[in-house]
Amino acid sequence: MKKLIIVIAAYFFAVTVQAQKFKDLALTPPMGWNSWNTFQTNINEKLVMETADSMVSSGMKDAGFNYIVLDDGWMAMERNVNGDLIPDPLKFPRGMKVVADYVHSKGLKFGLYNCAGTKTCAGYPGTRGYEYQDARLYAAIGIDYLKFDWCSSDGQNAKESYTTMSKAIAVAKRPVIFSLCEWGNNKPWEWAAAVGQLWRTTGDISNCFDCLKDHGTWSQLGAMQIVDKQKDLRKYAGPGHWNDPDMLEVGNGLTPQENFAHFAIWCMMSAPLITGNDLRKMPEDVKSIFTNKAIIAIDQDKLGVQGFPYFIKDSLEVWVKPLENDALAICFLNRSNKEKPVNFNWKDYPIIDSLTKLNIDFTTAKYDIINLYSKKETGSTAKNFKGKLLPHEAIILKLSSTKKG
Repeated sequence: MKKLIIVIAAYFFAVTVQAQKFKDLALTPPMGWNSWNTFQTNINEKLVMETADSMVSSGMKDAGFNYIVLDDGWMAMERNVNGDLIPDPLKFPRGMKVVADYVHSKGLKFGLYNCAGTKTCAGYPGTRGYEYQDARLYAAIGIDYLKFDWCSSDGQNAKESYTTMSKAIAVAKRPVIFSLCEWGNNKPWEWAAAVGQLWRTTGDISNCFDCLKDHGTWSQLGAMQIVDKQKDLRKYAGPGHWNDPDMLEVGNGLTPQENFAHFAIWCMMSAPLITGNDLRKMPEDVKSIFTNKAIIAIDQDKLGVQGFPYFIKDSLEVWVKPLENDALAICFLNRSNKEKPVNFNWKDYPIIDSLTKLNIDFTTAKYDIINLYSKKETGSTAKNFKGKLLPHEAIILKLSSTKKG
């Protein structure tokens, strides 16, 4: 009887806990690697360890990348007799704790995947009905990040389902970044800030620059297709709560120009920077993107303001992102399939942002300019900015205020 009372008390404590995510997590957008885009369910212990090694040796860790996240397919197809998730014995014969400990030994953090429904998207056991049990398991393994998907969830209420898992994480008492992968179907930006640290805003990304891949019952979006769906969401993002336009496809078949443009716009949007390529086989041009601290600093700016396109003409977009210390990031993006000249007169385009109350008139305000890719000073806003953009190329600049005059 006493044992029953304890169980009942624990249950009511769990269900009455308010969704209270851990504070001081993801004050800037999370940065790391996820296995899905390249490997899908073809993952194993060796891959994780080699990826952790590569994140360190490539310079990515030094640039700010620190999460190694295993996506779908890490677990066996059935729970054990106690209802616990167990790792696939062929992929992870020594268990997940060994893997997590190895990642932590490299000064990195470790994450896992599951789903709010009864099955994961690849058909493995989902978390529906096991939220508190799974959260305790994750805490015992020592994970730092949980990506939580939305497959096999027919009839479920998204806010309730994700709130339940958020409560379970809180009860387990291990600080974990909670990534809601609900695809934006139920407008998580309106309610998820109290539940987790980031939420997906769209369906899955594809390794193309500007396309839509129709799979019949679902579609994948190219990077620019996803970008176009973010414009009305910037007011919901900020330190500790981020819009997530999905993982990066940099290094997964895009051209060098597309790789950089994709990364640059994600930085302008204050997006989580979760790579999805094979870190063990990165060419130098991809590695140089992931280790460019100046551009990463735009994404990681402490103000946490999501950027926006403030000028669009003939497939040329000019993006603005307010930064701390009265600085600005400006990105010129060529979305067309043709080379485009740029001759931009700053004085013709005052920057007005109602969200941040930014109001800059370049006829009276002067800013010095640094090209963050070349890391070279390129004059000031007193003169036109001139250049050429190859198809699908971007230039990202940092503007720092000088004396008015």
